[in-house]
Amino acid sequence: MVVPANVGELHGSVVDGLGSGIVSGRLVAGQVITLDGIGAQYSVSRSVAREAVRVLESMGLAASRRRVGITIQPRAKWNVFDPRVIRWRLEDGDRAEQLLSLTELRRGFEPVAAALAADRADAHQGRIMAAAVSDMSVHARAGDLEAYLLADKIFHRTLLDASGNEMLRALYDVVAEVLTGRTHHGMMPATPNPVAIELHDEVARAIRRRDAAGAERAMRAIIEEATAAVGGGE
Repeated sequence: MVVPANVGELHGSVVDGLGSGIVSGRLVAGQVITLDGIGAQYSVSRSVAREAVRVLESMGLAASRRRVGITIQPRAKWNVFDPRVIRWRLEDGDRAEQLLSLTELRRGFEPVAAALAADRADAHQGRIMAAAVSDMSVHARAGDLEAYLLADKIFHRTLLDASGNEMLRALYDVVAEVLTGRTHHGMMPATPNPVAIELHDEVARAIRRRDAAGAERAMRAIIEEATAAVGGGE
């Protein structure tokens, strides 16, 4: 017996389908679509279509008006910090432009977060970052990119947490989408770059030494290495 998809799965499928269609340009700015059209395309009820559109509206990708329909919005209206928008752009949109934009953003906040972490990190956070670097090294040698990615994400999440700044901490999802996107879209080598792992270790050691300048400098080098190395590990 075929088990029907639940409402949550249907809703997520419609959001993903429409969202990726918008960021890829298959649905162009100014184009008007309808709930009935969405329902027919994705074989969902009007209520599921309506909830999906509400999610897209919260991201600035679409706008609904009675008697007009659902209008696809231009990029200037998008919530470009939304992790799903970032993911769609990396998967099906202007990947190179998105990576450049995200790299420039990271240059502006991760080195600052590293410097703050050198002043504010507690011993437990220092141990987590050191363990994450160790795990990255082990998984790199094994060629296990998914395990490497998890350790890399733990490192960056802990660093942003250790900054003690809630605004910087809130940017973790942006970093996570960049790391995930690079791994899942063939921009990582089979064996991650040892230089990148060493730079992560430098950041962790500088934070433990309370060396704010050293932590900031090494974090900036991580981002520059990732930018310069085509498909290089981070």
